[in-house]
Amino acid sequence: MSMSDPLGDMLTRIRNALHRKKSTVSTPASQLRSRVCEVLKSEGYIRDYSRVDFDNGKSEISIELKYHEGAPVIRDIVRVSKPGRRVYVGVKSIPNVANGLGIAILSTPKGVMADHQAREENVGGELLCRIF
Repeated sequence: MSMSDPLGDMLTRIRNALHRKKSTVSTPASQLRSRVCEVLKSEGYIRDYSRVDFDNGKSEISIELKYHEGAPVIRDIVRVSKPGRRVYVGVKSIPNVANGLGIAILSTPKGVMADHQAREENVGGELLCRIF
């Protein structure tokens, strides 16, 4: 069965694993998912991620979740741009998440990046998700 929103599926898997206090979660691999995981890792929201290739040609991304004193580091993770409604923002209208305590992840012409990096690069793009 094909999936209509692969990134939304990954975010839901992360959210569900955090509610169950899991240490790792796996999701089917794709370039977009890998790049979003790279941003999450560089911003300190996950410990690490790795790509696992199987013999049948398929691969998965294994994500190590991060906790601080028993509480998940990611309090809220929300998909903004969906297949039925894409949300594009210019550099001047990139939102601040929780007054700068959270991040927004954007897909820009210069790659997938966090909101503060997009402001530095002076690019806008598709607003993929918000994390706090």
